[in-house]
Amino acid sequence: MTDDQRTPDQPAVAEPVAGRPGEDRVRPGAVATVMAAAGLLIAVTIVGGWSGQASGRLLALDLVVGVLAWAATPLLLWRPVAATVLLGLLAAFSPAATPPATMGALQVARQRRLPAAIVVGTIGLAAHAVQGAWRVNGGMSYGWWLVLITIAYGALLGWGAWAQAREALIHSLKERARRAEAEQGRRVAEARMLERRRIAREMHDVLAHRLSLLATFAGAMEYRPDSPPEQLSKAAGIVRAGVHQALEELRDVISLLRDDDQDGDDRNRPQPVLADMPRLVEESRAAGTTVLLHYAVEAPAEAPPAVARTAYRVVQEALTNARKHAPGQQVRLDLRGAPGIGLEIDVRNPLPTTPPTWPGAPASNGLVSNGIASSDPGSNGLAWSSFASNGPAFGWSGGAGLVGLTERVSLAGGTLDHDEADGDFHLHASIPWPP
Repeated sequence: MTDDQRTPDQPAVAEPVAGRPGEDRVRPGAVATVMAAAGLLIAVTIVGGWSGQASGRLLALDLVVGVLAWAATPLLLWRPVAATVLLGLLAAFSPAATPPATMGALQVARQRRLPAAIVVGTIGLAAHAVQGAWRVNGGMSYGWWLVLITIAYGALLGWGAWAQAREALIHSLKERARRAEAEQGRRVAEARMLERRRIAREMHDVLAHRLSLLATFAGAMEYRPDSPPEQLSKAAGIVRAGVHQALEELRDVISLLRDDDQDGDDRNRPQPVLADMPRLVEESRAAGTTVLLHYAVEAPAEAPPAVARTAYRVVQEALTNARKHAPGQQVRLDLRGAPGIGLEIDVRNPLPTTPPTWPGAPASNGLVSNGIASSDPGSNGLAWSSFASNGPAFGWSGGAGLVGLTERVSLAGGTLDHDEADGDFHLHASIPWPP
C-alpha cells in the first residue's frame, strides 16, 4: 500500500530496508505499547531512585529528562539510530533515560548492521560512564558501574544480533519455500505444454496418413459416380475399413495419452516395428503412389521400440507428404541399418511442376493395385486423372508434420534434415540404434 492509498485512520508504517532483516512494519498499537512500557520503566526508575530521599534539583532534572525520554521513545520505531543516540545523550544527565536508551540499543541491534549497533552501543556506554562519574549509583564503585554497564550493552547487542540472524534465517527459508513453489508451478506448466505437444504429434502421426488415404478414395468416388457398381462397392469398402481402422488407431492414441507410464504402452498396445515398413509402403501404393523401396535392415526384430516407432513415423509422414504435395511423383525410399550402427532413412521424390489442385490427389499414371482405379480415363475404373485436375482442395496444412518429426527424432537422439534441390524434395533421418 502506498502513502497515497493509506486512509487517514491507518497508522503510519515503516517500510523494511533492503539488507536489514530485523526491520518490520510498525503494527497498529505498537506506538502505544512502546510508550506504555517506556513510561512504566521510567516511573519505576525515578521512584526507586528517590524513595526515602529528600527531593531537590536532581529530582526535578530526573522528571524533566524522564518526560523528554518518554516523548522521544516512539521515534525508536521509525528512526532507531537517531532516537537511540538522543536517548543516550539524555542518559548522561539522568538514569531516567536509561530504560528507553537500552530499548533503543536493542532495537538498533535487531534492525541494523553490526557496525551501526556497535557505534550506538558505544555512545550509550560513554553516556552512562559520564552519568556514573557525577552521580552516585547506590553506593556502587565507579569501576563496577562501568563493568555492569559494559556487560549490559554487550548482552543487548548480542541479543539483537541473534534475533536479527534468526529473522534473516526465517525470511530465507520462506523465500526458498516460495521459490520452490514457483519452480514447481513452472515445472507443472512445462509438463502440460510437453503433454500437449506430445498429443498433437501423436495424433498427427497416427491419423494424417490414414485420413489422407480415405480422402483419396472418397474423392475418387465423388468425381466418378459413373464407375461400375462393383468398383464403387470396392472403393466404399476400402473407405469403410479405413474409417474403422482410423477409429481404432484414435482409441489407441487416447489410451496411450491417458497412461502416465509411457513404458506401459508397449504392453497395452501393439507398436509399429521395422517389419511393418513393407505394409506401410503397400498402403501408399494402393492409393496410387509409386514407391521404390530399398530395404536393407539387419535384425529388424531387435530394434528397440523407440527406434522402430520413430522410424515408422518418419516413413509414414514422408509418404503422406509425398501423396498430398507431390501427387503422381515417384518416391524413392531407402531404409538401411543394423544394431550398433544406426538406422538411416532417405526419402526422395520429384517436386510437381504445377501445384496440385488437391494436395492429396494421386497421379494420373498411378494404378491402384486392387483394380479400383485405372490411369485410362476411358476405362471402367475410377479415373484419377480427372479427379486430380478437378478435385477440391481439402485444406491440408503443410509443415507441421516435419516440425513434429524433427522433434520426435531429436528426442530419440537422432537428426532429421530436409531440403529442396535439383527439383527434388529430400528427407534424411539418422536414428541411433544401440548394439
